[in-house]
Amino acid sequence: MAPSSNLLNTQIDDIVKTVLEDATGDVYMVNPSRDAIEDFVSVATADDDDLPTVHMLADERTLKDVMDDFIVASNAADLIDAGRLELRTIEEAPENSLLVTDDAVVAIVHAADRVGGLVADDEEFVSATVETYAGRWDDAEPFSLRTPPITRVRNTLSEEISPEAEDDFTTILGSLETARGDGDGLDEVTISLLFAARNEALLYDISKWGEDVGIASKATFSRTKTKLEDMGLIDTEKVPIDVGRPRLRLKIGDERLADADNGQLATVAQSMLN
Repeated sequence: MAPSSNLLNTQIDDIVKTVLEDATGDVYMVNPSRDAIEDFVSVATADDDDLPTVHMLADERTLKDVMDDFIVASNAADLIDAGRLELRTIEEAPENSLLVTDDAVVAIVHAADRVGGLVADDEEFVSATVETYAGRWDDAEPFSLRTPPITRVRNTLSEEISPEAEDDFTTILGSLETARGDGDGLDEVTISLLFAARNEALLYDISKWGEDVGIASKATFSRTKTKLEDMGLIDTEKVPIDVGRPRLRLKIGDERLADADNGQLATVAQSMLN
């Protein structure tokens, strides 16, 4: 069933949620803005009900920018794994962002600080629009999302490091609005090393887990460890092993981080890095 009227003076996430809840078949999300992509992932991740599969046709540069945020990308990867999202890139985009269902075409229009969803439900028009974007979908290039699904990250972390480390990781990630490492948030490797230090895990174990699950290479973990150690956020101690060079155990290196609970750890670390 299509939305019964235009969706005016609402937020993008409300528009997306209304359209998805009313849709009976597949949905095409065409030329979404960065905010629209983030809001879709948030809505779809939070909704336990069976939502339709969304075929997202987006500008490649916009997708890359949005998916640089580990929080968004890892949740999007979960949706892809569940068959609820597919990503392809579009070259010739319409002027507005569109949500296209079997029953309606909704144009998302921005006017100053207001957002509206303008609904067209004429059967002939909707049918022609669906046919158009189904064809463009078939011709579009898939977008390769390299970020691992957040469910896999958490499950393997619990199994390979410890349930306590997984709890810390989830809490730290949940305290952040973004995980980019660009000044607005810590990146996923820094977060991993912080909760590893909180749990006094071995650098070898956390970097092997991170590489195996697809977060980053062992070399990236090593470089980031050196940076954090040089800045005093973490410390290391050598742990002898039967054969080969000693391994390094990670430890929190600053009292401010040691005294912070997991909900505050990211904020304190960010302030120190800045």
